Amino acid sequence: MGAELMSEVEGTVQGHRDGHGFLVRDDRQPDLYLSPQEMRAVLHRDRVKARIIRYDRKGRPEGRILEILERKKAPIIGRLLHESGIWLVAPEDKRYGQDIMVPKNAIANATAGQVVAIELTEPPSLYSQPMGRVTEVLGEIDDPGMEIEIAVRKYEVPHRFSPETLAQAATLPDKIRPADRKHRIDLTDVPLVTIDGEDARDFDDAVYCEPAKVGRAKGWRLVVAIADVSHYVKPGEPLDDDAYERATSVYFPRRVIPMLPEKLSNGLCSLNPNEDRLAMVCDMLITATGEIHAYQFYPAVICSHARFTYTEVAAILANTRGPEAARRNDLVPDLLNLNEVYRALLKERAKRGAVDFETTETQIVCDENGRIEKIVPRTRTEAHKLIEEAMLAANVCSADFIALAEHPSLYRVHEGPTPEKKTLLQNYLKSLAIGLSVSDDPKPGEYQAIAAATKDRPDALQIHTMLLRSMQQAIYTGTNAGHFGLAYDAYTHFTSPIRRYPDLLVHRVIKALLHGKRYHLSSGAIEDAPKVRKGAKPPKPAGTEAETWEAAGAHCSANERRADEASRDVEAWLKCRYMREHLGEEYGGTVSAVTNFGLFVQLDGLYVEGLVHITELGGEYYRFDEVKQELRGERTGVRYVVGARVRVQVSRVDLDGRKIDFRMVRDGEEDAALIRARRDRLVGKANGAVAELTAVKEADRAVKASTKSRGRNSSGTAKSAHPVRAAKASARKTSAKAVRRR
Repeated sequence: MGAELMSEVEGTVQGHRDGHGFLVRDDRQPDLYLSPQEMRAVLHRDRVKARIIRYDRKGRPEGRILEILERKKAPIIGRLLHESGIWLVAPEDKRYGQDIMVPKNAIANATAGQVVAIELTEPPSLYSQPMGRVTEVLGEIDDPGMEIEIAVRKYEVPHRFSPETLAQAATLPDKIRPADRKHRIDLTDVPLVTIDGEDARDFDDAVYCEPAKVGRAKGWRLVVAIADVSHYVKPGEPLDDDAYERATSVYFPRRVIPMLPEKLSNGLCSLNPNEDRLAMVCDMLITATGEIHAYQFYPAVICSHARFTYTEVAAILANTRGPEAARRNDLVPDLLNLNEVYRALLKERAKRGAVDFETTETQIVCDENGRIEKIVPRTRTEAHKLIEEAMLAANVCSADFIALAEHPSLYRVHEGPTPEKKTLLQNYLKSLAIGLSVSDDPKPGEYQAIAAATKDRPDALQIHTMLLRSMQQAIYTGTNAGHFGLAYDAYTHFTSPIRRYPDLLVHRVIKALLHGKRYHLSSGAIEDAPKVRKGAKPPKPAGTEAETWEAAGAHCSANERRADEASRDVEAWLKCRYMREHLGEEYGGTVSAVTNFGLFVQLDGLYVEGLVHITELGGEYYRFDEVKQELRGERTGVRYVVGARVRVQVSRVDLDGRKIDFRMVRDGEEDAALIRARRDRLVGKANGAVAELTAVKEADRAVKASTKSRGRNSSGTAKSAHPVRAAKASARKTSAKAVRRR
């Protein structure tokens, strides 16, 4: 630690709403703390060079800024205020830490209170505030959809297509042309169908299944047809440039920012019912045990025979004689075949030991003004799982096809736990004494075994949460390291090229391989594959080509995270707005996370999460146990863990900070009764001995008190002849009351 003192490091400034900040280091070492004084001359997201000047008592480094390397050019979003004759903008993102002064002649046509985008004209310094000018007026804070307008700018989500892209999209046909059908297999007579959510507008995938012989045994032919976006979006063209910059579609309540213009995403590429469309097909033979026996890829022309919703398919599978089935009578046998192949794939999934946690996803339902009407759980039906397994099968085939050809591509990689997370999980499972743990080289099956063995325990939610948190985030990369969670040696994304750029790249690679060629990402060219002697391996991509794939993977991964952050920000804003109308109301809830500063609680029925700060947990000292992931009161021994049931009151809503605060509403007496009842239940006989000892001590104190009071009691009131017996009886009554109250 001392060796690093006074060393210089580079990184990105991350502000904090309280005035201090951190330097997130490029070398991924622990962040440097930056004091409020240091933060005066920099802004959130600046790239700087700093020196480590000291370490605090816990060994955390503190830095001093030496040089500003780069300032973000992105506009800052905030509200324009007019105070004491001075115009200023209060940034919506409180991590910026200071207001920005605006000269009177630089406010454009904005009025006080409006949301604006501002460009810095003078950076901050130790002695002066930053200055800026208004570049865009977004509107009033209460305008419908304003939270989305703020989020796309705050997270720099590209939300306007270039004029060149729109011009290119306008030249595309509305329907497929005769020339497009050349060198494609005609599958228009195959009754492929799409199965999506009620609110879906772009249909990437269509599916069909029929019984087939695999060798001499029974099996299935599963056809997964995916929109052939690569036929229309070519490397180096404006459409491709904008798609790469976005890398993914971004989904908000009531609005989508698509990766491709609507002409493609909802029209020409979308597998709309009863419309001929171009597709890339993964045609598979699957055994009765769910193994993929053989597969082939080919370009095709398809025609979706129906647009199903998940709800509709789930109802048909549940009752083949119901009204939903009657309306789609001719397609019901195909759906039953799909269900059978899904069941087989599910068996194979269990055999592989793939991790499958049941989690509750929620959907925000908004009114016409964009305000939350209600938040409802998104039910994951058998139809959802059916499509998921079909897509997994196609993705695995695409990864296998590319890996066998040893062609560079993007893989979807999900690695197991880091050594630190693995140790934390092992210690946690050991503390539960459940007799199961993960090995030093964990396999997905170990996770699934623990999840299955603990699913009926009262603390199942906490255990499953810890299992999930121990795993790393999935990323796109040119280096195949397998998918831990799904238990695949190779996995990639092939099934959603309308909304994910990596899938589009995978399509280009597969097409090149089908023609015996190679796709070069750096140039966009498709060239003849180099001649390789029989039995010899094809040459590895040159350094720059491999680096280009890695850079594309990093770009797509970063933009995927950016899209998630922007979506979460909007949802948090909507939930805060919603909860402002429920201030002071009480709700039952479940502890969803435990930290050293308090508990996060999700409210029943509302699916809204907020914080009960540690100072709101009662008048005692709580210690955070990282191994057991619990807060424990030192005096009472009261424990708070994930999954614990609590009752809270909505005490504060901070719209700017996207935070909701709760306070506990259960009183101390009830707490004590709960603790005693819990102890009685858990400790059993051992507790009986403790209770007996306590009763004797209380009886002893009662005898002494009675003896002392004899001299003082002159009122002539009756006294118990047996103070010890009376004290024991009193102790038994108290214990019985506590149990009844529980």
